[in-house]
Parts: sequence; structure tokens; C-alpha cells
Amino acid sequence: MVSLRCKMMVKDELKKLGIKYVNLELGMVETLEKVSKEQQFALKKNLMKSGLEVLDNKKSILIEKIKNTITEMIHYTDENPKVNYSDYLSEKLGYDYTYLANTFSEVTGITIQQFIIIHKIERVKELLIYDELNITEIAFKMHYSSVGHLSNQFKKITGLTPSFYKQVKNKRKAKLEDF
Repeated sequence: MVSLRCKMMVKDELKKLGIKYVNLELGMVETLEKVSKEQQFALKKNLMKSGLEVLDNKKSILIEKIKNTITEMIHYTDENPKVNYSDYLSEKLGYDYTYLANTFSEVTGITIQQFIIIHKIERVKELLIYDELNITEIAFKMHYSSVGHLSNQFKKITGLTPSFYKQVKNKRKAKLEDF
């Protein structure tokens, strides 16, 4: 569950199936009672219809927790942690960072750092489109050491400079408004 909408969908399915839960967080559900095999099957089936899946493998669950923590940190909080990402993940998830990093890379095929960069660039794209902050303010907000560093990472991921990306989006928007 990477969004509040996903969380609501899971809540609805649990309610439909009569599954009582104690805790429902992004990426995790703690049930009050043991869930029957039939309920598990029905939950998996119903969630798959919505594009969600139930994870019951420990590594998969840990990977989802890492992804959710990073996504939450980059997309849903205005303040990035005051410590570096590795310390933040380690503290938040209760595992040694080396273990988290190795498990993540082994399962996903990319490093945690690459995943963070991809999500930071996605957030930068959103901020560019909103047009409320200039590139310097965005670099500061996203904790880049400089505008140049942000621009280099942005170009490496998207193939475009931030200013060209913004121009393309503005041109598309203008064309849509002409119709």
C-alpha cells in the first residue's frame, strides 16, 4: 500500500470479509484474529482486481516496507530527515542498513540509493509542474547540494534538463487548452 487510496481499498475489503484488524498502516495489516485460508484467498483475489497484492513472504514484506518508507519520506512529508537516508531507514525499520541494502538489491535488482534517486526525480517533476517553486528552491527542498547536482541527476534519469522538461509540459498544457 503506497497511498492512502490503497489503504482505503484494503480497509473496505477487510470489512467485506469480516476480518477485524488492530492496525492498518501503509504496507501492513495486523489482524485481531487468525485469518482463515478462505478469507486469505478471497482477500488476495479481491485485492488483485484492484491491482494490489498480498505479500506473505518475509523478504517481500521487508522490501515493501523499505519502498513505502522511502515513498512516504520523499512524496508525503515536506521535511526530509535530518539524518542520512541509510540511518533513517535503519532506525525506522529496525534493521542494519547493510542487511536492508543487500536484501533490497537482491530482490529488486536496483540499489536503495537508485530507488531514492528515481523517487526524488519524480517528486522534482511534480514540483516543476506545480510551478510554485523555482529550480533553486526545489534543489534546496529536495536536499540537493546544488542546482547543478539536481540538474545532472534529472538529466541522467529523464534525458532532459529540468528547464526543458518544464517547457515541454507547458507546451503540452497550452495545446490541450486550445482544444
